[in-house]
Amino acid sequence: MTARPGRSARLLLGLAAVAVMFAAADTYVVVLSLPDMMGSVGLSVDQLQRAAPIVSGFLLGYVAMLPLIGRIADLRGRTPVLVAALVVFAFGSLVTAAAYDLGSLVTGRFLQGVGGGGLVPVTLALVADLYPAERRGVPLGVVGAVQELGSVLGPLYGAVVLAFGTWRDIFWINLAVGLLLAAAILTLGGSAKPDSPERLAPSDRRVEGPNARDYPLRRFDWIGLVLLALTLVSLLLVMRQPRSLVTSVDLGGPFVPFSPGGSIWASRIGVTTAVLGVLLLVRLLTARRPLVDLRDWWGSVREADLLGAALLSVALGGIILAFATADPEVHVFSPAGPWYLAIAAVAAVLFILHNRRSRAPLVPHGAFATRAAWGSIVVSFFVGAALIAALVDIPIFARITVADGSQIKAALVLVEFLVALPVGALLGGVLTRRQPAGVVAAVGMVLATVGFWLMSGWGHDSLHHLSSSVVLAMAGLGFGLALAPVNAALLASTADKVHGVTSALLVVARMVGMLVGISALTTIGLRRYYAVESGIPSPNSVCGGDKTRCAAYTRLVEQAGIEQLQAIFLGAALCAALAGIAAIFLFHGARTRGIPADRAVLGTG
Repeated sequence: MTARPGRSARLLLGLAAVAVMFAAADTYVVVLSLPDMMGSVGLSVDQLQRAAPIVSGFLLGYVAMLPLIGRIADLRGRTPVLVAALVVFAFGSLVTAAAYDLGSLVTGRFLQGVGGGGLVPVTLALVADLYPAERRGVPLGVVGAVQELGSVLGPLYGAVVLAFGTWRDIFWINLAVGLLLAAAILTLGGSAKPDSPERLAPSDRRVEGPNARDYPLRRFDWIGLVLLALTLVSLLLVMRQPRSLVTSVDLGGPFVPFSPGGSIWASRIGVTTAVLGVLLLVRLLTARRPLVDLRDWWGSVREADLLGAALLSVALGGIILAFATADPEVHVFSPAGPWYLAIAAVAAVLFILHNRRSRAPLVPHGAFATRAAWGSIVVSFFVGAALIAALVDIPIFARITVADGSQIKAALVLVEFLVALPVGALLGGVLTRRQPAGVVAAVGMVLATVGFWLMSGWGHDSLHHLSSSVVLAMAGLGFGLALAPVNAALLASTADKVHGVTSALLVVARMVGMLVGISALTTIGLRRYYAVESGIPSPNSVCGGDKTRCAAYTRLVEQAGIEQLQAIFLGAALCAALAGIAAIFLFHGARTRGIPADRAVLGTG
């Protein structure tokens, strides 16, 4: 009988899950705040394409850095990486809240993506550290549920804050919550010795897990803390440029650029900030007991295979920039997409060659040796490809048919789908403990497939009927059901010492599936749209006289858009069906109910 994790361990996992939920909410918080964010950096609403980096920058940080973060968590331990991810997320929130132009706003969102994305695979690996394979279903379901709950709460959270404040307040709150969670996890979480095989016992007061280092309590670095505080205050002065100071005759001098029209960084306050930053960096690199031991962290980064991580980041970044900067309603990918994809392909080939030849690669040799291990990547990819159709095209369908172009009304229709996701995730976790992971995932994908197939028959009035809510809830429930079994199959089929990087690649597969899926499905939809549009008579023929627009003609154009979305939903049904079939065959033999993973996996060489 395997001992149950101690109270501290379960509390640590709970805090990590809350952090995952909060980061997931931040992913969706820009749904309502994006127009205000654009206006604050000098962009109008009709310049949405120029604002694309605000979204793609977050995705780039979220996905491209995940494998490196996951590998560092394998080498260094879960708790230190959780704390570091939250600190990076909090700092990114600070930069975003204080942003004064598009560049600083994108930088802040990128840092938020790095920190928020890093929380997910580390939390999944923490579940594997604390629970044996046969008992991971429920905690994995809980983690999946709170992550999906964040997607529901994100827009609502943003709406509440915007009702009483500005978009910047959202990110000031993120800063405070991120630091509080980091402090709580740091206080609660200890570390175990490297390669410690034993799991946590109920009597343990310290949170332990395999593959973590033991860091002794160090004398506090007050000099480093003072430098950090001065650097942050100076940075905020540069970015916010308080009007009362800038316009003051006595105090405004430091804010004046050295040359007319120059950057704020080319001023006394800008140079002071840069000098303080350099002094802080020197302190962290040279002090015997620094506030943050950057030398030790740099050693972990190098040990994790920096070159491999860089090549994989370039490959993933190319994919993200090719697809995430396009308008899904009209483009398959951005105008520069072919170049981005070419760079991504070259980097991917170089990464594969490097990973095979390296003695200490980013993805350890044999990490995905079992069928269920690499199968989970395949299933996750197709789940993402199907899921993106719901997240993007259900609101578009609602805007055309019932929302009169209102983005908020369209988003409320999507909530009917999103609310069912966390319910399905919890149910999937419970079922995974009792039923084979492949069966649970396949049942979920059957529900999603049927849901999309029914959506492919929707017309102008479909969303006015209660049956549409049932279909949306069924599809959301199906996707939720698949979350825990996919994660459980991966963790049960890989070794403990690679759970961080393999969980990271599982998340990456889902995100890449979403990007590729929206491209492929948009292509299918646009072909259908152009085929229908070619058969629409001219406005003069439909409306009569010299009219260029009338209700009848608008109805015909809207019908072409509806048939485009119907084709997309049908393609999403195919992706969901492929995910279910793959889960049945590839997860067969994954021991998610009986034998712990460390007895059933190959070594990592």
